[in-house]
Amino acid sequence: MSEQPSPNNKVSTSQVRSLAIIWVVLTVLVGVGTFFGLFWALGGLDGSNADTKAASEMVTDPSTLPVDSVLANEVGSDDTKSVSESTDTAQVELEPTFTEPPTDIPATPSPEVIPSDTPIAESNDAVPTAQPVEPTVAVPDPTATTAPVVVASSGGFGLGGQVIHGGLLALDKMQAMKMSWVKIQNYDLAGATIEGDINNAHNNGLKILVSIKDNANHNRITAPDYQEQFIQYLERVASLGADAIEVWNEPNLDREWPADQMGGANYTALLKKAYPRIKAANPNTMVISAALSPTGAFSGGCGSIGSVYGCDDKPFLQAMVNAGALNYLDCVGMHYNEGLLPPSATSGDPRGSSQHYTRYFKGMLDTYGAILGGARSICLTEIGYLSGEEWGYLPSAFSWNPSSAINMTVAQHAEYLGQAVSLARQSGNIRLFIIFNVDFAILKTMEDDPQAGYSLIRPNQSCPACSAVSAAMP
Repeated sequence: MSEQPSPNNKVSTSQVRSLAIIWVVLTVLVGVGTFFGLFWALGGLDGSNADTKAASEMVTDPSTLPVDSVLANEVGSDDTKSVSESTDTAQVELEPTFTEPPTDIPATPSPEVIPSDTPIAESNDAVPTAQPVEPTVAVPDPTATTAPVVVASSGGFGLGGQVIHGGLLALDKMQAMKMSWVKIQNYDLAGATIEGDINNAHNNGLKILVSIKDNANHNRITAPDYQEQFIQYLERVASLGADAIEVWNEPNLDREWPADQMGGANYTALLKKAYPRIKAANPNTMVISAALSPTGAFSGGCGSIGSVYGCDDKPFLQAMVNAGALNYLDCVGMHYNEGLLPPSATSGDPRGSSQHYTRYFKGMLDTYGAILGGARSICLTEIGYLSGEEWGYLPSAFSWNPSSAINMTVAQHAEYLGQAVSLARQSGNIRLFIIFNVDFAILKTMEDDPQAGYSLIRPNQSCPACSAVSAAMP
């Protein structure tokens, strides 16, 4: 027989009520503590509390180097020299596409832009040498793709800077320069800190551009199963509130895209899949095509220089336009990181192939503008000038100026950036101007990595370019 409970052990109504109240209070306290712990860990409203990557995570990514360096590293400096001397095309300038802002300020009215929901005719005219054999398994039939969905407004002129991570180490200086955008580079599809980075930018009054690629899987980018995984990540970033997404990076070089499937039509096939999915996730996210590596090293088409395979950016962009890419983007990405002269210059570069358009900021704008014909605006997702003055040298692959081991002085670095902002604002077809970079010199040294030499914030924490850039903005 089971033992019966004693009447004396019965719990009273008041005891039950007290226990319930204690339980509720403890639950609330634990919940509040957990919320503030997570809020603090993700950066909260203060940029200084944002997630900060360990220094070991910020090592140089080979994809962030300009094309000279890639050739120097993969081919050898002697081979690079012989290539540049034996052709009349520009030596490949390995430009730095490196590791990881209030309302846009209106600029001079831009030429009439065709809304992205107005299809632009696709052409079958190919640029003869610019397209290697296109794979049949990795890309869909261009005519079978759904038309674009919704488009972000063309907007005005937005100024921003690329930061080393989402912590915004120089927020005060960005604000002083009247920057309204910040850019971070996303190197994989894990996105462990992406939500905190987006929230931190917005909490500090900045819009955010997330440039997304996947270093470990760049050779799989044309595989249908991987493309689906990649596009799902783009959808996630858009749904978290990214104001702009750059879809991949420099697909005209084999460090970023498989050589046997490289070409403007193949990259366009990825855009055609990604664009409507991003817009469905967030109609307000601006879709920017991957900026190409500016180069004339591949003789006007595609080919190999030593172990490096790539395509010149001009025919690659033309092939994108021919394949209908302008229907599947809001802005055309562009990089410019090899300048030695003022941005208004159109001649006089001291290097070989001094006539090539990639040597000059204005040459780049004019070349891309002619291909686009006013149908879309240009987004400069990286623009920078390299000075090694504080170190007294630059890595050999980046020492482009035959008369100066440091390329240019810090004063010239500041002057040229200010002039470039002014010229871009006046051009009328530049929608976004992202300076590379804001703060890399805070956490990086020179050694074989020139990223610190591009930095607005110099090694001594000064910012000579801040006043020049600010003066170029209204």
